[in-house]
Amino acid sequence: MQNIEQQTIETNTDFEVRSLDAICVNESHLEHKWYHNLKYVAVGIAFGIVFVKAEIISWFRIQEMFRLQSFHMYGVIGSAVIVGMISVFLIKIFNVKTIYGETIEFHPKAFNKGQIYGGLLFGLGWAITGACPGPLFAQIGSGASVIIITLLSATLGTWVYGYIREKLPH
Repeated sequence: MQNIEQQTIETNTDFEVRSLDAICVNESHLEHKWYHNLKYVAVGIAFGIVFVKAEIISWFRIQEMFRLQSFHMYGVIGSAVIVGMISVFLIKIFNVKTIYGETIEFHPKAFNKGQIYGGLLFGLGWAITGACPGPLFAQIGSGASVIIITLLSATLGTWVYGYIREKLPH
């Protein structure tokens, strides 16, 4: 009995820690077979194809954006923000559930100065490498194998953040 209570406390603590980093924290309690995840692979491949065709993974397009020479990337990012805002609004208004009937919950997130530092660091890395986390895999898949270094660096940076998270300004 005590083991179950301790596990519940650890789970809740994990949820509370994760809720500090996200507006929407949903965790499915359903268990699926391994092949159930193949649908995510299919969606990922489709997104990769769209990223390549829309030139979102192009280092030159990203450089144009940071040099304020082209609207292309701003249009893509702006469209994604608008679609995201409309989607969250509709989910809240119509109380949309997941395809498995689970409730989607949103939690308020306070703004803090750590987000400014993180955003500047992220933007600097994006400008230097021409890659952000989403398109990294599409860039690698399209043959830009040098991006593996960027992927490894992003993974290491995420690990370091997790390791020193408590010491950073939040």
